Amino acid sequence: MKLLLVDDEQLARERLLRLLKKAQPDAHILQASSGAAALKIVHDSAPDLIFLDIRMPGMDGIEVACQLNTLEQAPAVIFCTAYDEYALEALKHQAVAYLLKPVRAAELTQALASAGRVNRLQLSNLRGAGSARTQVSSQTHRGLESMPLQDIECFVAEDKYVTAYTATGALLIPDTLKDLEAEFGDDFVRVHRNALVSLVHISRLARDENGGWSVHLTGVQPRPAVSRRHLAQAKRRLKLR
Repeated sequence: MKLLLVDDEQLARERLLRLLKKAQPDAHILQASSGAAALKIVHDSAPDLIFLDIRMPGMDGIEVACQLNTLEQAPAVIFCTAYDEYALEALKHQAVAYLLKPVRAAELTQALASAGRVNRLQLSNLRGAGSARTQVSSQTHRGLESMPLQDIECFVAEDKYVTAYTATGALLIPDTLKDLEAEFGDDFVRVHRNALVSLVHISRLARDENGGWSVHLTGVQPRPAVSRRHLAQAKRRLKLR
């Protein structure tokens, strides 16, 4: 396994290096002190996993992650930072974990386990070969959390992030509605630019006093609005169910 540590602070790199050598003694570990240097190493050496600081002079960690997302063979990313306000932003860039400094050995071990999951490109290739996800997952402050797809009643986009809702809870996930619709379009229908709903969990389409439409679901409170653009498709999919 080839790892890359990216941090402008040498002491932070050295501390993480010591932890990684204990956790992954056979790993080949590279280092970079800037975002630009990190991207060059990615191009030249193709690491499997990057430990990426966020606040760095010049190109910060979020900018590096944006560049990595454009690659066909993108490495997995674990953000390491002293600041917790970037967690939601990290989700947008498919980070497999978000570690707060000083990193603890137990948290590092858990993050390395999460990084063992296939990356987004590999997952897309597997889906094309007939394999599909049966759950959605997200890294939260409690660790890696998952929801079975069969329990999800709707996906709702709010403030640039997507929340999956079940009868028992909600989970902020690092997927876009466009990607979710492409992946799960056989079981979910788009009813609005900000909502996908599960066909099996729709109890009815209801019209309000102003003539608008909304979806009533079997077990969750959110009642996504149905836009005029998507109304005909929603009605057709319900009839074909």
